[in-house]
Amino acid sequence: MRIYVTSVFVEDQAKALDFYTRVLGFEVKHDIPLGDYSWLTVVEKGNPDGTELLLEPSEHPAVRPYKEALVRDGIPATSFQVDDLEAEFDRLRKLGVEFTQPPMNAGSVKMAVLNDTCGNLIQLVEMTEAG
Repeated sequence: MRIYVTSVFVEDQAKALDFYTRVLGFEVKHDIPLGDYSWLTVVEKGNPDGTELLLEPSEHPAVRPYKEALVRDGIPATSFQVDDLEAEFDRLRKLGVEFTQPPMNAGSVKMAVLNDTCGNLIQLVEMTEAG
């Protein structure tokens, strides 16, 4: 068994598409119109068969309080691994990305947390020790 798709709830799919592709560097896998929204997934650049991230509309009534509680408590909605956290932090800050947690050491990882502009906190992680 393997993960095929996972999702992050976004307030605006167009804004999320811009942020996740232009800023974070993911590539569109699917953009299939479904009424007012799309089945909109992105994948890691250069890995079209990798795990898909669904940019899912935040339309269900339970989503807003769930997301607000996570953000209020500083809990990321998901986590992405990077090879060099300091370099990625610098690159993203130059693009205007807001970080709620700058890079810090946390045991066998370095981590930072950013605001995705779509209602979520996203954690970036660099593995510093073989796990």
